[in-house]
Amino acid sequence: MRICIFPGTFNPIHVAHINMAQVALEKYGFDKIIFIPAYIPPHKELESSLAKHRYNMVKLAISKNPKFEISDIEYKTECKSYTLLTVKKIFEKYEIKDKLNMIIGTDAFSKIKTWYKTDELKELVHFLVFPRGEDVINKNEFCGYSYEIVNTDKTNISSSEIRNEHKKGTVKEVEEYIAKNELYK
Repeated sequence: MRICIFPGTFNPIHVAHINMAQVALEKYGFDKIIFIPAYIPPHKELESSLAKHRYNMVKLAISKNPKFEISDIEYKTECKSYTLLTVKKIFEKYEIKDKLNMIIGTDAFSKIKTWYKTDELKELVHFLVFPRGEDVINKNEFCGYSYEIVNTDKTNISSSEIRNEHKKGTVKEVEEYIAKNELYK
């Protein structure tokens, strides 16, 4: 089975996240894309009380695509979510013969060298890097990392714009969930 993981904060999940996963699914022929909402992202300040809401919003957003799945692997730990530890658990759960494919935006990938045990992580993961806005990857900076840039014109939406400016950009079910639970006010 060919899988690809998509870990993230998803605060909230939006259409660019869904589009990135769909592009990866179609371009690489994965059998499934596994969305993995972080419980507490190590590089962001975030209330742990939002973890349940972020998990629920991802579940709602991907429910219509049978090739999209949600994992509670990080949610269950109830502590900081380190990608390396998650990747190792995925290797244990699935029969992965090569590197694990992972969707990531240029904004996050540009900081990959600051991640927990990044030298171990780069031996296990092939990154599918989606450009975000004007972010550019300097190829010389990421020697030793297995990655490729995946171009699409549908990734320039930001979760912070949805939260802070109350812009639309997520699926209807998530917008309703945000309103019902009075999030991001």
